Amino acid sequence: MASQHNHVENPFEYAAEKVSWAVRDFSRFLIPHPERHAGQAVPQVRRIGVADLRDALKKGAEGVGALRDDVLFIGLIYPIAGVVLAAAAFNYNLLMMLFPLASGFAILGPVAATGLYEMSRRREQGEHVNWLDAMKVFGSSAIGSIIGVGLLLLAIFGAWLTVAYQIGVATLGVETPPTLRMFLERVFLSEASPTLIAGGIGVGFLFAALAFAVSVVSIPLLLDRDVGLWVAIKTSVKAVTANLGVMALWAMIIAGALVLGSIPALVGLIVVVPILGHASWHLYKKVVA
Repeated sequence: MASQHNHVENPFEYAAEKVSWAVRDFSRFLIPHPERHAGQAVPQVRRIGVADLRDALKKGAEGVGALRDDVLFIGLIYPIAGVVLAAAAFNYNLLMMLFPLASGFAILGPVAATGLYEMSRRREQGEHVNWLDAMKVFGSSAIGSIIGVGLLLLAIFGAWLTVAYQIGVATLGVETPPTLRMFLERVFLSEASPTLIAGGIGVGFLFAALAFAVSVVSIPLLLDRDVGLWVAIKTSVKAVTANLGVMALWAMIIAGALVLGSIPALVGLIVVVPILGHASWHLYKKVVA
């Protein structure tokens, strides 16, 4: 009688197999027709100057002026999401996560601004635009790749929160102070304050720089041309490295504007976010030939 050699998978092998299937299916979703992007070259990147930043901001403000309440409606998404995240931190006694949530949430800004990019793109083509046009981004042929960039940014955001939490635990301890006042005293007046602040800002800068390089050009490029996920990311990184000083200034302008917009209970973001979103589209048009 012939011996049977049927292999029984252990739980680890079974899980690994299922994960590999999920990755394969997910990659097909992100790039449903890979032949469209096979061998495609990275688009040409131009050198830009400070004057281009000023012009992009000017056009961003003009976009808000032209679209008015339609754009302001889109801008409400950002501050509302920020308030929800902050409330979650308070409710679950994760006070040490307030700063990481507030600062790291900017990592997801390009995804939140995708609708604004689409509105700018259509307005540039002379179309009559309202806030419903922002939803038409879901009809883009590159929507899978755009979602891919969004998931990558979400992963960076999650990694930042994890590292920030570990920094907080290592410097402040596991137990959360019972009041906000006591928490602020431990953050700014304790012996661990210098290590906590320097470590948080330093590590946060690295995560922010990575997210900025990946996304500053990629999402607008995908809306403009369906070049594929990896070509869009490569173009974005190339745009940053080719214009390092100017792009660093642009990143500081974004960070400063978001901070100023956050001071009056996040209300200022209703105006700041649409201006930055439209300006980012116009800056993309200047950078990518």
